[in-house]
Parts: sequence; C-alpha cells; structure tokens
Amino acid sequence: MGQNIMRLIVANPVMITAYKEGIPGNGKPFPEGSKIAKIEWRPKKITDPPFSAGVPDTVPGELFAVEFIEKDSKRFPDTHGWGYGTFEYDGASGTFTPATLASKPPQGHDAKCGAACHVLAASKDYIFTEYAKR
Repeated sequence: MGQNIMRLIVANPVMITAYKEGIPGNGKPFPEGSKIAKIEWRPKKITDPPFSAGVPDTVPGELFAVEFIEKDSKRFPDTHGWGYGTFEYDGASGTFTPATLASKPPQGHDAKCGAACHVLAASKDYIFTEYAKR
C-alpha cells in the first residue's frame, strides 16, 4: 500500500519563465538552469474551527522529504540533462539525510535517483509537473 503524502512543488524563475512560454507543451525543452524543489509532508487532519467546523480538513503534518531536480546538461549528461536528489527528514533529530537504496522508492547517491521514473515523462522533457495557470 502506498504512503499518503501531500506535495508542494516550486520552481525557480528560469523554469517559471519557460512554463509561461509554453514549455514543455510547445515541444521545446526546459532551459539550462531550470530547477524544481518538491516538499513532501504526511497529511494531518484538523478539526479545530473555523476551517473544520463540519468536516475535518487535511493540512501538511510532519515533514517527510525534500526533493530537488536541476537541468544542467554538462553535469548530468547520462540523465537527459537532469540531476535528481532526495533528502528524507527525521523529525526526532530534526535532520535530513540522503535517500538510500532502502528508501521507497530505492534511490542511490549519484544524481540519477529520479531518472528511471522520469522516463515516463520523456515527451515533456522528463518533467511530470505542469504549470498551474493563474
């Protein structure tokens, strides 16, 4: 059974500009220097008013992990120009440690940890997240 996680995905100005220009939907790749950070929490139910007067709301609870993706074709030529890193959070110690082969999903320490999964998004320059229009 999969773990229930809440995610917030943010990008740097280089990537946001590319999204606004229609990338990857226009068939162009993201430019060098594009970066994404993904922050993941375990969900938490709250029942305190005023937001949850009738039904419990779900909000971010305990921090779970932080992931990073960066486009740098010189540094990451083996993974279509993208480098990946995942850091798991330990609430007891308040520290982050790199994900390991024991993590779910298993991940090494070579900036290729997300490459296999992201092949599924090859037609979108290996990025799953689409820009949320405002």
